[in-house]
Amino acid sequence: MARSSSPRPQGARPAHGAQPAAKPASKPASKPASKPVTRSAAGGTHTIRIIGGDWKRTPLPVLNLDGLRPTPDRVRETLFNWLGQRLDGQRCLDLFAGSGALGFEAASRGAARVVMVERSAKAVAQLRANQTRLGARMIEIAEADALRLAANLAPGSFDVVFLDPPFGDNALLVRSLELAAPLVAPDGWLYVESGEPVDPAAQPALAGWSVVREGKAGAVRYHLLQRENEE
Repeated sequence: MARSSSPRPQGARPAHGAQPAAKPASKPASKPASKPVTRSAAGGTHTIRIIGGDWKRTPLPVLNLDGLRPTPDRVRETLFNWLGQRLDGQRCLDLFAGSGALGFEAASRGAARVVMVERSAKAVAQLRANQTRLGARMIEIAEADALRLAANLAPGSFDVVFLDPPFGDNALLVRSLELAAPLVAPDGWLYVESGEPVDPAAQPALAGWSVVREGKAGAVRYHLLQRENEE
């Protein structure tokens, strides 16, 4: 955050012949205040908690990395309410996994398979540490570029696809939708987080899809989409 400083006030010019007021004695310089430390600047970790399922209330360490933005608790709770709380036997894909908040939540709620894709080596190491801590054998973690990996997956191979690409890159969002939508099985779900509303009518990749539920929490827009029934 940029700092602003206001100029020192200027004293009025003394009238002709008048003696200027004596300057007050200068105070000894004080030590500058320490800068507030943000989580990303400080490094280290903070924690998120699994909201429901077998590992309910379990805290998970998350690295303080620039651009890492775990899905907020309230949004996760709302999403899994929409999905029906339990995901027993379902196959889930968490592209741009980051903290793994969505993937771990899905596994906690009974998903049979959860594939997490993340290209940051540091984030992947933390994901694997959390997987080991939970003993989550149903989770597969791939250190890879999400778009390249998605392009090589079989169509219709997942019941739920979580799509949460970095905000502010519309081209990335469009390409992610193009690759993620075909991966969803018939009657499956596509979940999308973005900085702007997602309108299927404006996205050729979402032709035949509709937004079933949507919401907003701060800067986060979140959407649950499903294919429209064909008559």
